[in-house]
Amino acid sequence: MKRTSIWSICLVGLLALAGCGNKEETPAASTSGATAEKGGAKKRIAVIPKGSTHEFWKAVHAGAEAAGQELGVEIIWKGPLKEDDRDSQIKVVEDFTSQAVDGIVLAPLDDTALRAPVMHAQTSHIPVVIIDSDLKDVDVISFVATDNFKGGQMAGEEMVRLLDGKGKVVMLRYQEGSASTHQREEGFLDAIKKAPGITVVSDNQYAGATTETAQRAAENLLAPLKSANGGLSIQGIFAPNESSTFGVLRTLQDNDWADKVKLIGFDASPKLVDALADDQVMALVVQNPFNMGYLGVKAMVDRLQGKSPEKRIDTGATLVTRSNMQEPAIAKLIAPPGK
Repeated sequence: MKRTSIWSICLVGLLALAGCGNKEETPAASTSGATAEKGGAKKRIAVIPKGSTHEFWKAVHAGAEAAGQELGVEIIWKGPLKEDDRDSQIKVVEDFTSQAVDGIVLAPLDDTALRAPVMHAQTSHIPVVIIDSDLKDVDVISFVATDNFKGGQMAGEEMVRLLDGKGKVVMLRYQEGSASTHQREEGFLDAIKKAPGITVVSDNQYAGATTETAQRAAENLLAPLKSANGGLSIQGIFAPNESSTFGVLRTLQDNDWADKVKLIGFDASPKLVDALADDQVMALVVQNPFNMGYLGVKAMVDRLQGKSPEKRIDTGATLVTRSNMQEPAIAKLIAPPGK
């Protein structure tokens, strides 16, 4: 009996060691939930943002993670560091395609450059949901985003109201190839055209992908517009995303212009919200990035479960001003991710 017990114990130990040797390594990218095994119930969904430094993408990440936990799928979050690194984002899409993930939720930072890798994923039988910014001529499962043209119109209409229908304004664009911000810019110009008393002095300069490049671009844009008394010869400025808005704000603060011109921006961050409270930013058109991440993942899960998600899902936009920023729904919308 003793010999039989000893061999049984040894056999159990050997089997345990063998089991440990077969465990897969944890992926390097950020994931939620347990790692899915082949043949298991958990599906792997790659969520690829335009970048990872802006507060906007942190909120998108939080929404995607919340959907992953609720719907029982594994979220793999990975994207380029900065929003001008097309090659890096293309490589991320290609890598996830090679890994044969169950689905890709992508915010393309270029509406043309990302077409080929997305189409390759689709021919590899990996469904794709696009969030935030559209692609040209590619049919995907669903497009989950703000109505950006409408958001730009909201900014333009508020500018017309603030200037009482007369004055001079400039618009600092974001960067070429970004479909979402291009739509915001065109929406803003559309609203301004309806006010014949307002002149657009400049609308062809680009901020670039970071706050630093936006600040340099804003300095170059505004330098020729200085007035004799040290102020500015314009009355309004529109910037179409978080980094461009903050770059313009820094320039205005550095030159003591923040209270001499009406700045309207897009998206929220703690510093922009503080500036809104201090009347250095007059309005922000705020999206719902948490909702965008959540609904993007939900649309993909619906597809994987054999359902047909809506082809276009509007995640909403709100004009936030100093007068309404304390309202509970809006206060929650502009709070930093996780707060």
